[in-house]
Amino acid sequence: MILTLTLNPAIDMSYQLDELKIDTVNRCDRVIKTAGGKGLNVTRVLKCVSADVCATGLLGGKTGEFIEQQLDQSSIRHDFVHIKGNTRHCLAIMHEGNQTEILEGGPAIDEEEAEAFLQEYDRLLDQASVVTASGSLPKGLPKSFYQKLIERAKEKNKKFLLDTSGEALELGIKAHPYLIKPNQEELAAIMGKEIKDEADVLASVKKLSETGVTYVVVSLGKDGALGYIDGRAFIAKPPKVHAVNPVGSGDSMIAGLAYGLDRGLSPEEALKYGITFGTLNATEEKTGYVQADQVEPFKDRIAVRVLE
Repeated sequence: MILTLTLNPAIDMSYQLDELKIDTVNRCDRVIKTAGGKGLNVTRVLKCVSADVCATGLLGGKTGEFIEQQLDQSSIRHDFVHIKGNTRHCLAIMHEGNQTEILEGGPAIDEEEAEAFLQEYDRLLDQASVVTASGSLPKGLPKSFYQKLIERAKEKNKKFLLDTSGEALELGIKAHPYLIKPNQEELAAIMGKEIKDEADVLASVKKLSETGVTYVVVSLGKDGALGYIDGRAFIAKPPKVHAVNPVGSGDSMIAGLAYGLDRGLSPEEALKYGITFGTLNATEEKTGYVQADQVEPFKDRIAVRVLE
């Protein structure tokens, strides 16, 4: 089973506008509301390909109830810990080829709720082979919380895929997760220097691997991703597609990586699935969605280049 963690979920609202007009009324009849948060995007994509997946995290209030109802309607297995605060909303406005986001901070988690989650997490870990943790930490949880979750997963020999940023990522790296997936901007922040080209990316991931992370994947947008593991570096690049809605493509990449690793595939093959899921998601209006019958044909068109 793949266990997905969404500690700061949201109702994601996507508004499709031909033009965003500032300081006036914008009317929209193309609205999509989904059970959101990066980890739930991962979950939905895995459900699309009939993977054995379970979603967990923290939910509260009427917004939390809406998310659970949506997951039930999609027949997605979930086991969330309920909190007193209300789960947040996040807004994405698609306009003139751009994407403008407004993200609520979310509820504050108290010590009792955090401990309840840890107990549930330990129970679910016993059923999992791969764990994905995506997105920001809610208020109230320490920045070292992912670090604690990684340590518990490692004690049970579970592969932990961490997709976050900032201090939570830096502290998480200290616990040696199996995989991290920064983009170039996040990689620059981690390394404290500008990342200009492929050589800079490669030098940086080599240094990151020395910290104890087994597999470093750097997303390169439309150019695919660079993977580094056991001293081997390779770039997987997808064919060109027409992007419709890029929201959730990074999460879809994590889903593909988890899907490949859960099946015991090589890092290169797992990265191909990551690129496939991420790219196919961008061709759909819905967030966190791929068409299962397109996966294998698309994956076979991905070129892998080994770096010296």
